[in-house]
Amino acid sequence: MPKGNPLWTFDFYKPYLWNGLQIVFVVTLAWLATVIAQRALRTMRKYSVRMMMRSGGHAQAEVDKRADTIMGVLRRSTVLLIWATAFMMVLEKLGFAIAPLLASFGLLGVALGFGAQNLVKDVLGGLFLLLENQIRVNDVAVINGTGGLVEAINLRTTVLRGENGAVHIFANGSIQTLSNLTRDYSYFVFELLLDYSADTDQAIEALQEIASAVTNEDAYKPSVLAPLEVIGVDKLVEAGVVVKARIKTLPGKQWPLGREINRRVKKRFGEPGIEIPFPIRTVHVVQDGDAKTS
Repeated sequence: MPKGNPLWTFDFYKPYLWNGLQIVFVVTLAWLATVIAQRALRTMRKYSVRMMMRSGGHAQAEVDKRADTIMGVLRRSTVLLIWATAFMMVLEKLGFAIAPLLASFGLLGVALGFGAQNLVKDVLGGLFLLLENQIRVNDVAVINGTGGLVEAINLRTTVLRGENGAVHIFANGSIQTLSNLTRDYSYFVFELLLDYSADTDQAIEALQEIASAVTNEDAYKPSVLAPLEVIGVDKLVEAGVVVKARIKTLPGKQWPLGREINRRVKKRFGEPGIEIPFPIRTVHVVQDGDAKTS
C-alpha cells in the first residue's frame, strides 16, 4: 500500500464502526423492548384475569381462555411493531433513504386500499371475535359447517384443527355461522333408539342407573355439573322409539363422559324389555316370472 492511503487510517473506518455500533444498539434496544413488552403483557394478563374473577360469574378456565386469546394477538402485534421500527432504523443507518421509501409505502397503501376491502373486512371481523368473546383459543367450534379445535385467532384469520388433524383456516370476514361447543358449559345429548316392543320406562330407568354409576366415579365426577336430565320419548320413527336425554358437563368434557355411558348402554340394552332394534332388509328376487321374498 502506498504511504498515505486512507485505508490505513482510523478515520476511514470510523463512520462504519459508528454506524455498526448504532445498528447493534438499535437491535439490542428492540430486543429489550420485546422482553419488556412481553413481561408487561404477562402482568396485564394476570391483572385482567384477577379483575374478571373478582367480578364473578366467570369460571377460571373460561377467563384463562379469553385472556390467552387476547394477549396472544396483542403480543404478536407488539412484537411486529417493535421489529418493523427497528428494521427501518437499521436501513437508515445503512445509508438507505427512508423518507422516499416511506412515501412509496404510503402510495402503495393507497393503491392497495382500493382493493383491500376484504382485508379490512377480515380485520374488523377478527376484532369483533375478540371484543365480543365469541370464541377463544382451545375452544371447540363449528365454523361455516366445519368443526375443530381453535388453535389460533389472528386479526385476519381463525385456525381450526380438525379431528383428523387437518388444519382449516378461515378468513374472519368470511365467517357466516359460528357455533361454540365449549362455552361456559356443555351438554352430551343421548338419542336412544328402542324397539317398539321395548318398555320405555324400563329403558329410562336403566339409563338413569348407568348415568348415576358413571358420574359418581372419580374419573368423571369432577366433570359433571348436573345429573342426567331425561327429556322423554322424543320421536316415533319407522325404525323404533327415540328416547332423548342429556347431561351437563364442564366445557369439552361431554365427549369422554358420553362415550363411556354409550359403552355401558350397549352392554345393558339388550336385556328383555329394552331391546335395541336392528335393521331388517327384505329382498324381492324375481326369477322365471315369480317373485320370491327372502
